[in-house]
Amino acid sequence: MLNSWLQSNAPLTSKSHNNIPHIIFGNFWTVPRQDCYRGKTSSIYNQSAQEKTREVEMPPSTKSGTLLRSSTGRPSPLGVSQLGDAVNFSLFSKHATSVTLCLSISGRSREFSKMESQMQEIPLNPKENKTGDIWHVCIENLPLSGVLYGYRVDGPEGWHTGHRFDKNLILIDPYAKLIEGRRVFGDNNEKMSRFLGTYDFSSLPFDWGNDYKCPEIPEKDLVIYEMSVRSFTADKSSGLEPSIRGSYLGVIEKIPHLLELGINAVELLPVFEYDEFEFQRHPNPRDHMLNVWGYSTMNFFSPMSRYASTGGGPLAASLEFKKMVKALHSAGIEVILDVVYNHTNEADDEHPYTTSFRGIDNKVYYMVDTNSYVQLLNFSGCGNTFNCNHPMVMELILDSLRYWVTEYHVNGFRFDLASVLCRGPDGTPLNAPLIVKAIAKDPVLSKCKIIAEPWDCGGLYLVGRFPNWDRWAEWNGKYRDDMRRFIKGDGGMKGTFATRISGSSDLYQINARKPYHSINFVIAHDGFTLYDLVAYNSKHNEMNGEGGRDGCNDNYSWNCGFEGETRDPAINALRSRQMKNFHLALMVSQGTPMMLMGDEYAHTRYGNNNSYGHDTAMNHFQWNQLDARKESHFRFFAETIRFHRQHPLLGRDTFLTKADITWHEKNWDNFDSRFLSFSLHEGKYGGGDLYIAFNAHDYFVKSVVPPPPSGKFWYRVVDTNLPSPDDFIVGGVPGVKKIYEMAPYSAVLLHAKP
Repeated sequence: MLNSWLQSNAPLTSKSHNNIPHIIFGNFWTVPRQDCYRGKTSSIYNQSAQEKTREVEMPPSTKSGTLLRSSTGRPSPLGVSQLGDAVNFSLFSKHATSVTLCLSISGRSREFSKMESQMQEIPLNPKENKTGDIWHVCIENLPLSGVLYGYRVDGPEGWHTGHRFDKNLILIDPYAKLIEGRRVFGDNNEKMSRFLGTYDFSSLPFDWGNDYKCPEIPEKDLVIYEMSVRSFTADKSSGLEPSIRGSYLGVIEKIPHLLELGINAVELLPVFEYDEFEFQRHPNPRDHMLNVWGYSTMNFFSPMSRYASTGGGPLAASLEFKKMVKALHSAGIEVILDVVYNHTNEADDEHPYTTSFRGIDNKVYYMVDTNSYVQLLNFSGCGNTFNCNHPMVMELILDSLRYWVTEYHVNGFRFDLASVLCRGPDGTPLNAPLIVKAIAKDPVLSKCKIIAEPWDCGGLYLVGRFPNWDRWAEWNGKYRDDMRRFIKGDGGMKGTFATRISGSSDLYQINARKPYHSINFVIAHDGFTLYDLVAYNSKHNEMNGEGGRDGCNDNYSWNCGFEGETRDPAINALRSRQMKNFHLALMVSQGTPMMLMGDEYAHTRYGNNNSYGHDTAMNHFQWNQLDARKESHFRFFAETIRFHRQHPLLGRDTFLTKADITWHEKNWDNFDSRFLSFSLHEGKYGGGDLYIAFNAHDYFVKSVVPPPPSGKFWYRVVDTNLPSPDDFIVGGVPGVKKIYEMAPYSAVLLHAKP
């Protein structure tokens, strides 16, 4: 780890700035590198180290006349830090032979090329400004906010070396806490905008409030809502002012909807800085699209600046993100971030988009095979793979996670393509990957929810086998597939369906793992929406520009008799029934349920199962459709979630035993049987027994209802075949007979009460 390495190699004590020569920064003149060093030394670290200082020759006249002082600086912490009245810059690069700090005091400019030519450049002397593999410099009298900065980094040449140094590029500091660039999402006037780091040491700390309390919801009680910050309120139908649509502040305005729905955790699609125009930087089949999902991280510390309101920029984004978290927490809703540490925005060697890591130290930050023609290993499907188990990369990831917890108070993380974290530098799978263990054991992250997407694009499928140290939860991809197949009527799925709905003990009942370590989902951001799952047999991704080759082919969907939109009332009724069946199954399953934004009103993407590049109604939440279905579809979804949260048998922290459940089933081995019923017994948990049945046949089934417990009666709470509001009756209705005739493709929930 960096800190322990520094303690053993570079002891530092308190620092004085006496006798440091002045540097005048004016109109950001480029300083010739050969004229930058003078052989003068002075004692800076209280005699414990000799630090060289330098004098930079400047033009005879400047506009600002800002008087700056430069000293060697400190290697720790990485990134930008305030050191008294000075600003310290520290950058890791093991293989670089030269590093130049580039500064712009005047702030952002629409004409980046002009700004770049005027930036002040301070070459770092490897004999004076380098400790181990850390390059560093300290500048006194710099403004404490608003300065843009980056680095030119040079090193060994030759494609065969695996290095990709280019001294002509100004690169983003991997530890930059704020990124300045394009201010407005999708602004075509700044399509080719460049991005630089910036910092803010002048603002007062954010006021979380004296009565603020961060929710600490037990994992067994979570109901997760996967959502996109931008798409949630970007549409005009949100009713919000244009200045806050698609922003962090827009989320705050819609918290009442989240509360009415009943969820208690949001899982935000990536909110780290990314470039939505990345597909349009060179001609290609996807150059008509904007990246709206955000799975293309540019920097792991900075909040997405174009999610700020009114084009407010990075400082506003940081402030408004905190306001959003505070408001969600005040409403009792936790915040989980979808994080992408498996790859970055820098693409591949054929069409590289070098903004940071690639140009700083390609062979450290990425998995590289110099013996291969295509040197960048690609287990992410996006052209590169982050080298997560390299010591310095691991430290970067941990520092990033800790920062989002301490600075922004987030409650947890979902790790995209987390199997990449289980690979060594050459891509070999590791049984005990250091980064996965470090995240599980880190004291700062100890109360965080940590969720793995336990697969990658290289075939490392680890559902139920992800290295976990009894801490990691997993997106249960087997749950998704098996639930889809049973409810749409596939044969031979009843036993597997029973296993999934009862907590996937075959996957998670090992060591100290719990049912809630299974993140149960039928729908997620990638793939069909819930409506499309029951309206399309095949994906329809033509608008993505790749000839329909992108997106998953194994959707286990069924269109209920017609492909796409139809006015046939029987087909639409069946689709409605199937959506309710899926939602009920999700909410009565043991484990942690997760649903997708928009499924509460039956959002459609018209069969597109890979809609990452459409900043349109295809992805945007349609608030007018919500209003139209508020008393029917939405009501059923909200009431089912509420029932899940209130009934103690549906939020267990232990796996079911024979005393907890009775399967009313004798046809386990019958391939053609598509009916399953069972009872959950209250035992020590209380709340009353539940009888639950699913009929995935295309005909009526006479279900034999077991006798209720002594002194109680069955009340019908759910029958998905009935129209609203009878499909869900709060409190239930009595009069349930011994034989319950279940309609084709329907589900029933009965509650035992006095």
